[in-house]
Amino acid sequence: MRIVRALTAFVVAAALTVAFAAPSFAIPQKGSPAPPLKVVSTSGQQISLANYRGYVLVIDFFATWCPPCRDAVPHLNGLSRKYGKQGLQILGLSLDDGDEDVLKDFIVSKRLVYPVALAGHDIQTDYGLRSLPTVYVIDKRGNVADRFMGGSDATLKNMENLIKKLLAEK
Repeated sequence: MRIVRALTAFVVAAALTVAFAAPSFAIPQKGSPAPPLKVVSTSGQQISLANYRGYVLVIDFFATWCPPCRDAVPHLNGLSRKYGKQGLQILGLSLDDGDEDVLKDFIVSKRLVYPVALAGHDIQTDYGLRSLPTVYVIDKRGNVADRFMGGSDATLKNMENLIKKLLAEK
């Protein structure tokens, strides 16, 4: 009997620990409004989701120390150059720990052609980030079109196909 009580107490304690130990990371779903964001770019520009209404927006969550994130930069720069005049916008949101000098050096060394800002913990939670890189594609109405994780060639190709489809929509 003592073993059953001890086991029950352990299960209850474990369940409460899981339930209350970590914040909830809800992942925005396809078709739902993109969570709001307000950031200041490394160049001092105030940026909010409202700035991108009417555009297809790619939000790239990355870190300067993340090899797959670094590898994705040339592809994102290429997308910006290829589709920018058709209405594509890219926003890089760094998860680096507040060191803006490291981030600025990264921007220069990788020749990023799109704005970059530090993503605060609220934004990370709102977008349910669990791994890097994570890219959200937001449609012209501000809704989540899809989320892509990792930087494989297949992932990048699927993302570009979605971008082309969204740009063609009125």
